[in-house]
Amino acid sequence: MPARLPALRFGLDHPVGEDAAALATFLAGAFGPATVAVIHYGSRAQGRPTRPDSAFDFFVVVDHYREAYTSLAASVGTAYSARTATFLAGILAPNVIAVTEHAGDTERRAKCCVISLRDFRQACSPHPRDHFIQGRLIQFVVAAWTRDEPRAAAIAGAIAQARANTLAWVRPTLPDEFGVDEYVYAVLRRSLAGEIRPEAGDHARTLVTAQTETLHAIYRPLLAELARTGLLTISPRGETYRLRIPVGRWEAFRNRWYFRRSKIRTTTRLLKHVALYEGWLDYIVKKIDRSSGESIVLTPRERRWPLVFLWPKVFHYLRTRPQRRQ
Repeated sequence: MPARLPALRFGLDHPVGEDAAALATFLAGAFGPATVAVIHYGSRAQGRPTRPDSAFDFFVVVDHYREAYTSLAASVGTAYSARTATFLAGILAPNVIAVTEHAGDTERRAKCCVISLRDFRQACSPHPRDHFIQGRLIQFVVAAWTRDEPRAAAIAGAIAQARANTLAWVRPTLPDEFGVDEYVYAVLRRSLAGEIRPEAGDHARTLVTAQTETLHAIYRPLLAELARTGLLTISPRGETYRLRIPVGRWEAFRNRWYFRRSKIRTTTRLLKHVALYEGWLDYIVKKIDRSSGESIVLTPRERRWPLVFLWPKVFHYLRTRPQRRQ
């Protein structure tokens, strides 16, 4: 795959907003010398409408987990130990944690996916363990802070590789003939289907609409390059593409298994919120409310002992969530 194509790095050097830039710098300091890069992604990075209390989404890439979590505990304080966070990262990276910056009357909240550079590169490779990282990096992201030029180049190369991988896993769900619009929609739709998502409606279409310029800048040159190298055939007018080699049964099976395994791993990763994510219960309830418009009211007993009494509502939500009704 043409991972060295310059277009695959589009957006990484874009400027970030004042709040996001300040928060990225704060996170780099909080995680200490182990911090390699802070990558801004998600709704705020893409410019989609958000609520004032919505967190800023970041990947925090570090050299070593133990060193990074020890620094975080010393700088902002954590309810969990560096040993616990390091252990859980070793089982199923990345950890997702909340970090809040207090600066006078200003409070900024970050949702951080903390991952080592080694795990980051593996997650962006053509053979990732699951789709969690690639599903976010194939969209608009910004390198809000990097330690130095060599690390910036390493991060950019890994993200370019993740974007170059898209054809390999979207092939079974592409239409017979497609242009860049159909391609990016198929990529995001297939990616979202690999997770349990709370959004109502066609969220893939929402993401495409919010990032049309970026997605075209990344994937139009990629499609042209894939046609040049013979993986796609291009129409005489150069507007649409077809797969040169049809999808076989074995490829389709492996694709389904990859996304099924990814959904299991991504869902399991949510269980770590109980140990690591400050205010995890309110975060999940508010996210469901923001994304789907469905309010979940918790009883005092459910709030006090959620791991005992919340399961009926969890199973009901999984059966009736908006994603399953699309």
